[in-house]
Amino acid sequence: MIGIVRGVSVYAWAEPVDMRKSFNTLSALVDKQRHTELLTGDLFLFVSRNRKRAKVLYFDGTGLCLLAKRLEKGCFSAPWKRTNGPTVEMTVSELALFIEGSELGRVRLSPPLLRKSDLRTKSF
Repeated sequence: MIGIVRGVSVYAWAEPVDMRKSFNTLSALVDKQRHTELLTGDLFLFVSRNRKRAKVLYFDGTGLCLLAKRLEKGCFSAPWKRTNGPTVEMTVSELALFIEGSELGRVRLSPPLLRKSDLRTKSF
């Protein structure tokens, strides 16, 4: 991925998405269902029903970017089989493996991300 650091969250959409959708429609899905600000720099993964196509939407600081991949053989794993919520949270490393064809969620590949709230000192 271009210029993406480990502190970025990745959210895989937990249901199939029509791959004719582009920037505006996919960003509206994120705003409406995740109640997340798209401009944070987080990445949002969308997979088609037949799992031959995937798109990643993110804001790079100057505008929205939409990365797309179409498989000629095989298919992506189905994020919607791995969750009960609207999204599946992944790391950037897991996203890279997913795009390369690895099975989503089989093995946790990275330690959990530390958030600012995790770093607050606890009073004893």
